[in-house]
Amino acid sequence: MIRVLVVEDDPVAAEAHRTYVERVAGFTVAGVVHSGADALRFCERTQVDVVLLDFYLPDTHGLTVCRALRAGGRDVDVIAVTSARDLAVIRTAVAVGIVQYLLKPFTFASLRDKLVRYARFREQAVGSGEVSGQADVDGMLATLRTPDHHALPKGMSGETLQAVTGVLESAAEGLSAAAAADLTGVSRVTARRYLEYLAENGLADRRPHYGQVGRPEVRFYPR
Repeated sequence: MIRVLVVEDDPVAAEAHRTYVERVAGFTVAGVVHSGADALRFCERTQVDVVLLDFYLPDTHGLTVCRALRAGGRDVDVIAVTSARDLAVIRTAVAVGIVQYLLKPFTFASLRDKLVRYARFREQAVGSGEVSGQADVDGMLATLRTPDHHALPKGMSGETLQAVTGVLESAAEGLSAAAAADLTGVSRVTARRYLEYLAENGLADRRPHYGQVGRPEVRFYPR
């Protein structure tokens, strides 16, 4: 299991991030903290593989936390989860070794994509051997940087999947294909295809909804 530390000052957002991480196979939440100082103390006493790091913390900036981790020799990776859109901040994030950068607000599908690609990168990077050439290095880095849209069935796009996933995440009472189509602007047939894809991959539940008359309507619920 990949151990994750969630660093987020907003308790509601922190709980949401914790829930999201726990839903991704192969990941577990080692802890949740709300400040930079607590993040550094946690990493000193507990083994952590990757930190989901907010930048705007009450006591310091996330980049300062990242620099302190590096200066302390902590063997931990960092995924930025932030609303910071300043190009200078993004350049500095790359310079200090942040492996992924996820802008708020985001959907579960977006975070899941980052975590899955990070897990694949770790799997390729285990051991102490050598790569055979430049192609291997490029392939490892592409695992982190390139969206895995090729894994989708033919005719499906990552952008539409993210849109459907986003409206599903907000549908506590369930979502029909017709409702998903209205909310995303795609056809009902297209919406159903994406909802069925989510259900088949364990990312949604499919249940019949019985009305007053007629056949039951199929609704999809977020997991």
